[in-house]
Amino acid sequence: MFVLPAHKAVVATIVLATCLLTPTTRMCVSAARSAPESEYVGNEACARCHSSIYRSYSATAMAHASGLARENFIPADFVHANSGIHYRIYTEDDRIWLSFERPGDASLRGKRELLYYIGSGRRGMTYLFVVDGFLFESPIDWYAKARRWDMTPNYQNAREMPLNLPAFTSCLRCHVSGMQAPLAGTQNRYSLPVFAFGGVSCERCHGPGAEHVKGGAIVSPAKLPPDRRDAICMQCHLEGKVGIERSGRHAYEFQPGEQLTDYIRHYVPAGGSAAALGAISEVEALAESMCKKKTGDSMSCSSCHDVHFSPSADERVSYYRGKCLACHGASFGSKHHPEEPNCIQCHMPSNLSTDVAHTQVTDHRIPRRPMLKASALQNESTTNAFRLVPFPNSEEAERDIRDMALAWESLMEDGMEGADKEALRLLRMAAAQSPDDPVVLSALGYLEQRRGALDDARIMYQKALALDPTLIDAGTNLGVIEAETGHLANAVKLWQGVFARAPGKSGVGMNIVQALCSVRQFDEARNIVLRALQFNPDMADAKNTLRYLNRTPPSCGP
Repeated sequence: MFVLPAHKAVVATIVLATCLLTPTTRMCVSAARSAPESEYVGNEACARCHSSIYRSYSATAMAHASGLARENFIPADFVHANSGIHYRIYTEDDRIWLSFERPGDASLRGKRELLYYIGSGRRGMTYLFVVDGFLFESPIDWYAKARRWDMTPNYQNAREMPLNLPAFTSCLRCHVSGMQAPLAGTQNRYSLPVFAFGGVSCERCHGPGAEHVKGGAIVSPAKLPPDRRDAICMQCHLEGKVGIERSGRHAYEFQPGEQLTDYIRHYVPAGGSAAALGAISEVEALAESMCKKKTGDSMSCSSCHDVHFSPSADERVSYYRGKCLACHGASFGSKHHPEEPNCIQCHMPSNLSTDVAHTQVTDHRIPRRPMLKASALQNESTTNAFRLVPFPNSEEAERDIRDMALAWESLMEDGMEGADKEALRLLRMAAAQSPDDPVVLSALGYLEQRRGALDDARIMYQKALALDPTLIDAGTNLGVIEAETGHLANAVKLWQGVFARAPGKSGVGMNIVQALCSVRQFDEARNIVLRALQFNPDMADAKNTLRYLNRTPPSCGP
């Protein structure tokens, strides 16, 4: 059987590494329109006129959200019990290295140079490395609350080492400044350096500063209309249930002062979610609070947070109490549990995140009654009485069949029972309305393929690839159809194109190997196996196949 990977159109906005786990995040043919690196000047240029803000901001977590690995070195000596792999992170010759080995297994021993770190360390941190120009995430992460190294999210129980986790733009865009777009046709191959400045720079909220340092204008978030003001925080602090990039756009192209919904549309459960919170859910959670509902646009993230300043641990209680009393009044504070000044302890409790291990999240729903602090109170695993709505909502968003269809397709991928029926219904409508949208056509092809309608699926994939030949999922899945219907040469050609642009996709490489073995092209098959192992050295299927290929006479299995 050939591997049929999932089709993912979702682009999540999540912390740490969860955003790196999407197996087949789609490609888009449009060129990036984010500001070129030359338009960014960096925080030091701002410090010339704003020295006090520069100093206070430099101490915040956002200012340290990313950088060179050597600037944030945390040594590791960690053995993962389920896979038996011993990981180390150490310094050598002023460089940071990740080593890995499985004691007793001579086939698994190696190291990678770590170039960048992602994450301030307040919640967690991970490192990134490059193989042949492709950027990947370390398989182990640092979890700050637990003060321990552990596997990257969703891989706690892995039996094989996940060394081929691509560094997607959906994660990078919220941690770096002046980010490069991936090279054309690829998901995670970047020109180095990957970003101009580490951390969330002044320009992430105020826009590129090259003209401003010459006397020109710059964006002042406080002077923007509420929706555009809030969009600046939403670009990284809004996750929703699903996030879908708009047709021909990328979320990382957003610039302060613009509408975020022009680039990515988020969806949440209708009526709000009673479930426990994800790691990045502040904006949609705040929208459910009575504070926000009563104050409307006059309340924003900056009502309680000064982005240029983070209170110390000693200042934290009094600082946020002051923010509460600014609205509720000092007299209320003198009557409402005057013996307990810590408002947050009861009304913004911390709970374990649902999507990042060992991590807690502050409940921005601001529950009135502490006993309602939450655990998962609602099961969203089925479509019964479940409805998605755009966030923020609008008449235009409600009418957008394309993005809603892709959102339901994403829910199906996440295992929601019955979501495939709604996804198929909406995708067929979207394809009729937008017959030249390659992402919709590819997603529809995948659903048709899942239900066995191979002729319909082939047509959808062919149309999608004619519009955008770089689509990873469409090329892979059409190759499966071609192989299983006897057109092996067509399948190999499709897979070779995908594997060249995404060599970390080991399953695609092994599809090619299986096809080559069937026509006894063993030398070519061996080269593909070695390429797959370069990016995924612990893949059991590849290692076993290589042993057979290295025998005399060669074969691909017993």
